Amino acid sequence: MTRTRRVAVLAAALAVLASLAVAANVSASRSATPITIGWAYDSSGNMKPFDTPALAAAKIRVAQINAKGGVGGRPLKIITCDTQGNTPARAKTCALQLIGKGSKVIFTTCDVDYATPVVQASINKGLLTVAPCIGTDQMGPKRFGKKGALAFSYGNVAQDEGSAMAQFAWNRGWRTAGTGTNTLLVYFQNVVSAFEARFKQLGGKIVSHQTYATGQNNVNNAVSQLNSAKADVYVTSTSFGELPAFVSGFRSVGNNTPILNSWAGDGTYWLPTSPKVTNYYAVTFASVFGDDPNPALNKLAKQIQAGTGGFVGGVSAIDGVAAAIRQAKGSTNGATLAAKMAKFHNLPTIAGTLSFSSTYHTVFGRQYRVIEINDNAAKLVGLVKAKVIPKI
Repeated sequence: MTRTRRVAVLAAALAVLASLAVAANVSASRSATPITIGWAYDSSGNMKPFDTPALAAAKIRVAQINAKGGVGGRPLKIITCDTQGNTPARAKTCALQLIGKGSKVIFTTCDVDYATPVVQASINKGLLTVAPCIGTDQMGPKRFGKKGALAFSYGNVAQDEGSAMAQFAWNRGWRTAGTGTNTLLVYFQNVVSAFEARFKQLGGKIVSHQTYATGQNNVNNAVSQLNSAKADVYVTSTSFGELPAFVSGFRSVGNNTPILNSWAGDGTYWLPTSPKVTNYYAVTFASVFGDDPNPALNKLAKQIQAGTGGFVGGVSAIDGVAAAIRQAKGSTNGATLAAKMAKFHNLPTIAGTLSFSSTYHTVFGRQYRVIEINDNAAKLVGLVKAKVIPKI
């Protein structure tokens, strides 16, 4: 080979190496591009006690994942928009703002009715849409049709939660129950319906069923009717102003029968000062009182000063999204991620294992914590898991 030929070959080789180096640099740059998660949350309205701890926990989990190299070499990044009470117009504006800023996944508030404007805006853009703690089977195709295949919640499906409540009641030896349904939210209604269905399957009897609604000033009427029906336990699913009214209604007339609530009644932020709350139970994700059996959750609850166990949904949702992206080999395509997520079965997360199915895009099979409040002091008193998911 002549000297001229050798020079030409060397020059060509150098050009190829330079091209490969440029390509490698471009690839590395792309792999380091953050995966943006847009989070619409309520900092001031009814969902504040549930949304804010979930978001706080998620931010910590994102930092932990990023410290270990992110997801496929790409860091996760959360950007937020405050829905300021979840008015439909504001919620939709938040969704569009987050999408416009390049969000690849959209997170929404912890109730499907309040979340609907965000969910619809997101799934219409083909994005994976996640709630940290919505508690109904409607976060999916049941409410949102074909595009609802993109929607999931890391809360507890109401049928599972209500069934676990019934199991706890039965285990306690309570054989008769009076139920009060807050008709404001589908979640409230479905939990009580599931409790009733499973409680009767176990052999229990519903001695009275009453309804009331947030903002209708009729909770006292429901309590009065339930109070006149002797029961081993009174069961509801509620929060907001109706929760202290429901509990105080019984205690103020000297009725100290146990009251059993869902995750909606978790925490101590709602407690009235007089009369103090006694013989009250709530089924929830995790204890925030330093006595949860999972040390990692105790640490996280303390770190974010969680007021309710719903913070678990925030951290497990981040784990779930990260797992879906890894399984999709780095893709952030909404349909691709949703297909992976729908097949989760006993997926390990920092908060325990979780499962979805074609029927339920909301978590089922969780081991619930039961919190008891006596003299306004709360503590963990047991664990319970639904054995059957009743049809309602």
